[in-house]
Order: sequence, then C-alpha cells, then structure tokens
Amino acid sequence: MQGFTLGFYVVFSFQLGFLENFMQTLPIVAIVGRPNVGKSTLFNALTRARDALVADQPGLTRDRRYGVGKLGPCRYTLIDTGGLDDNPEDAIVGLIARQAWVAVQEADRVLFLVDGRAGLTPADLSIAQRLREFDTPVHLAINKTEGFDPDMISADFHALGFSEVHTIASAHRRGLNSMMDAVLESFVVKTPEEEVSETEVPERERRIKVAVIGRPNVGKSTLINRILGEERQLTYDMPGTTRDSIYIPFERDGQLYTLIDTAGVRRRGKVFETIEKFSVIKALQAIEDANVVVMLFDAQEGVTDQDAGLLGYALDAGRALVLAVNKWDGLDAAQRDQVRHTLERKLHFIDFAPPHFISALHGTGVGNLFPMIQRAWESAVAHFSTSRLNLLLSDAVEKHPPPLVHGRRIKLRYIHQGGQNPPLFVIHGNQVESLPDSYKRYLVNLFREVLQLEGTPVQFTFKQSENPFKDKRNMLTPRQQYQRKRLMKHVKK
Repeated sequence: MQGFTLGFYVVFSFQLGFLENFMQTLPIVAIVGRPNVGKSTLFNALTRARDALVADQPGLTRDRRYGVGKLGPCRYTLIDTGGLDDNPEDAIVGLIARQAWVAVQEADRVLFLVDGRAGLTPADLSIAQRLREFDTPVHLAINKTEGFDPDMISADFHALGFSEVHTIASAHRRGLNSMMDAVLESFVVKTPEEEVSETEVPERERRIKVAVIGRPNVGKSTLINRILGEERQLTYDMPGTTRDSIYIPFERDGQLYTLIDTAGVRRRGKVFETIEKFSVIKALQAIEDANVVVMLFDAQEGVTDQDAGLLGYALDAGRALVLAVNKWDGLDAAQRDQVRHTLERKLHFIDFAPPHFISALHGTGVGNLFPMIQRAWESAVAHFSTSRLNLLLSDAVEKHPPPLVHGRRIKLRYIHQGGQNPPLFVIHGNQVESLPDSYKRYLVNLFREVLQLEGTPVQFTFKQSENPFKDKRNMLTPRQQYQRKRLMKHVKK
C-alpha cells in the first residue's frame, strides 16, 4: 500500500448541489470516538438524512463521509469517521484510525462521542490523550443518555478534562440543538439571503455523478484514490473493505464531478451477513443515483456471471456506461489476448461501450477514462430536433422497409424524442406490436451510428396509432333507414 502523505491532502468538504466556493467557507466539524458509540447515528441526525449506514455492530464505518449539517445556528460541513480502536490483531484498524485523525486535523471543531451507558473506558482515555495533541477545540458528547440523570451519567467523564460537555441521545434527537449552538457559537451565522440555494447552481456547473461498481476486491477504492491523487478511500487487500457508498465531489478540467465509491457486490447466494446485504442495497441505489457508471473488471479473473448481472442492472437503470479492466499491468501478452477474447464473447450485447485497460495501482490508462465519461454523459443528455429524427426515420424505412404482417405493411409514421439519460425515442405507427426484434435492433444501431451516441444505451418505444373513428357509430340517413327496412322484408325469419 502506498504511503500516506498529508502534504498532498486536498479537502473536498462540500456536498452535492452546492457551489464549491460556498462550501469551503463552512466550518468543519468532525465526529470521532471508539466503535459503536453512535457516530453514524449522530451524523444522520445532524444532516437530517440517512446517508450513513447504521447498525448495532462495531466497526461498521471505515471511510470518511462528508455531509452538510443542517441542525444548528448555521450550516457546517460534518465528517463521519470510523471507530478508533486499539486492536493489534486487525491490520485494518490502523488504516481506519489514520482516516479519522486526518479528519481531526482538517476540522475546526471536534465532537468526541462517548457511550454514557458503558461509562468511561481506557479507549476513551487514550483517544482523549491523542486529541490533546491537536489544536482543534474538542466538545465532549455523551451519547445514549436517555432515561438517565445527566449529572450522574456525566460525572465519570469529567476525568477526561474537557470543559465543554454535552449529554445527548442521538437516536432520539435529544440535546442536539443545544450542543450545536455551543459548538458553532464562535462562527458567523449566515442569513438566508446570504446562503446559496441548490436551485441557483448554474447549468454549466451541473455535476456529473460517476459511480464505480464491481465485485469485491477489483480495485474500486484504489481507482478513486488514483483519480483524486490522495489516499481518500481506505484500501486493503481484503474483499469487502468498503461497506458504504461514499460520495466524493471534485473538479477536473473545469468540470464538476461526484465520484461514488460503492461496496463490492457478490452473488446473492454468497451474501449471508445483514451488513453486507445493506451494503449491496446502497451500491444498487448508487447506480440509480449516478449519471455515468464505471464498471470495473479484474483482468486476472476475467468476466464472471456476477459482472454480467451488475451490467444488466446498470443497463436496466438506463445509465451511461464505461467499461474498465483493472490490474492489466500484471498480465503477459497471451493472457491479455485471452481477456480481450473473453470480453468480446461475453459482452457482445454492450457494443456501445468499448473497454479501457488500466492499472489503478500504477495509474496506467486512468486518465483516459474521463474523456469517455464526458462523451458518455454528453450522449446520454443529448437533445435532437423532431425534424431531424423524422428525416432519419424516413431514410431508415426507405433503406430497409419493415416486414409484412398478414399481407399488410407495418407503417412507422413519425418519431420524437421522449426523454434523456438514456435517450428515449418514441415511434408512432400501425401494427407496431408486430415489429420484430431484429428490426428494432436495426433502428437502434442506425440511430446510434448517425447521431454519434457513444457510451449510453438507446431506448425505443413504439405506440400504436389510434383510429379516430373507432368508438363512433355510423348514423344512417333517413333514406338509408328506408332501404334497410325494405330489404329486411325479404330476410327469412
């Protein structure tokens, strides 16, 4: 694992939907403490969201999570960190602690969270001693105090030596307002007129949300760190290191992005732990929330059935797609030819997204992903005039007419665009329910080629033209009624 250097650390403490320069003016508050004291529950309560994964299990949070605090006298950037634990047998504990101390160093205020029901522990004393090494003001928050006398439950914790002590119950939202009033007392309170609304974000600064998905241990977090140029995400040679979907805003070449690091998704039959089930749900939700999905493969393992299942889910969601084959540097020429052959054979249904061969660990080919992400996003949100689409449809029908059905020709009358991301085209005609799939694929390939749609699926919807006289009765004239009666006399009863 590469060494961690604080000198290269870049703070991206702002949330999706707000301008970067505005977010950088917000005070930063970091939540630290030992495992299972309720840090993620407090994070969700202060941000008034359910972004952080919460469960009654220690060590659930591992990576730093950023959010905008909405509970208090002013807005602020909130950082959720993993539990600080001294367990020499677990190598990942040191990596989690490193992430937490980085958050403390960049914060303006620290919320040191302890468990009031468990009382003062040696781990709390060790964390308090380490916090004194920083110049950041610390507020001690005693959590899980519902049903107890605040003075009695806080008596032992005065031994930590912090002057600012608050008794709260984050699960029940008790004591949070008074605590944040004290934490943010020295910061200037912005008036509503000074705040920047989400609706005021210019169209040109619209963010592209990019979700990195794949099976466990294919290098998703390593790729995120390589893109950012820092050890932003926790990486470890163990499947399932990332448990939650982490949103990381950043800027590249004037374009604003939000990278989404997701948990690895295994086959359903191999998922037994409840935590992993929630991690998979969060990863699938990230696909739905993203604009572009980067599907990461392991070159040494090839394309598995689980990879195909994930790709199918991304295609069903209609997301623009970029394929990346990681760990490419560790293969010889024969192995690379075999991987290319496997990709062509198993991913023949994704002909609109060519694979990119990269090495997230060494950075080979990583920079080539962003031009493809940009093209895929532009193709997904492209808008085409109805006149151009109808000319294209007319040329397609003239070049290759639809087949006959029961002796009648299928007629495709006109077309218009019905949506974006992915591009959706609506074709009106008659007998369209009998249009064969081969002809639909012909239209998809033709429109993708002529309109230069790259990296995004193209969807077509066919609507049957309605007969305007279907529900109208043909009323007989008086002469027709007379003739009908005269003819009926000759009909045998």
